[in-house]
Amino acid sequence: MNELDINEKKVRITNPEKLLWPELGIRKIDYIGKLIELAPYMLPHAKDRLLTSIRYPDGIDRKAFFQKNVPDHAPEWVETAFWHGNNHILLNSLPTLVWLGNQAVLEFHTGFNLYTEENYPTYLVFDLDPSEGQSFDDAAEAALIINEALEGLMIESWVKTSGATGLQVYIPVGQRYDYDEARKINEFFGRYFSKKYPKVFTIERIVSKRGKRLYFDYLQMWHGKTITMVYSPRANSKATVSMPVEWEELRSGIRPEDFTLLNAKDRLREKGDLFAPLLSDDHIQNLDFLLEHLNKE
Repeated sequence: MNELDINEKKVRITNPEKLLWPELGIRKIDYIGKLIELAPYMLPHAKDRLLTSIRYPDGIDRKAFFQKNVPDHAPEWVETAFWHGNNHILLNSLPTLVWLGNQAVLEFHTGFNLYTEENYPTYLVFDLDPSEGQSFDDAAEAALIINEALEGLMIESWVKTSGATGLQVYIPVGQRYDYDEARKINEFFGRYFSKKYPKVFTIERIVSKRGKRLYFDYLQMWHGKTITMVYSPRANSKATVSMPVEWEELRSGIRPEDFTLLNAKDRLREKGDLFAPLLSDDHIQNLDFLLEHLNKE
């Protein structure tokens, strides 16, 4: 059994040679090294958010399970917070991230709000999920339509790949709206886009009725629900990473598989944290005019 000294915390590393991504030859110790590279970008976005993790103890090809509650064997220095009966981990430090890597947590999902402000999301998220028979290109087309409409309303937005086939569009609101108000705005946009572009978007929840239209999921952003956090790895054969992209990159044809654990460091060295504006009060968007309009209807 090995031990790493991370910021004056001792983190035990078990089975360091275990292959987590067999086809790519990524061992657990390699994965932990990649998490350490990602940490300066991941941790600010994870801070004080309830974590739901997905563990793959024997690698991506074997059984996985969700974990909300901190396990009994967790080190005492792992920060936690209770919410609705679950004692969630708070991914607030590098030792915690390394410990989670040793637990073979291959995906990190966080909530929309800080645990200290449970009724106020910090951003609105449009989760764009391709339907059966669709591809990432369809999600990209939809995201660009959304961006053009938001620009017309003088609303700034940021976009990231999910690491799978979807995209997520973020609008920072800095706890300006509670969940009821935030969902009202999201539903407005979902209905607007599905009516104006009925061949592109749908808000139909029943999968069999969606056809080949992109599902605009305005219901996902709610208390206790989670979304793949920015810079999270994904447990797929290419070891993709949920990566922020520039709108121009999306227009030029980037693909989710362009961003992986194997090249994320180079990407981040070149571009920096494209989601950094979501952490700044300088970029909070004022959507009061939309709420006033909706409340009049």
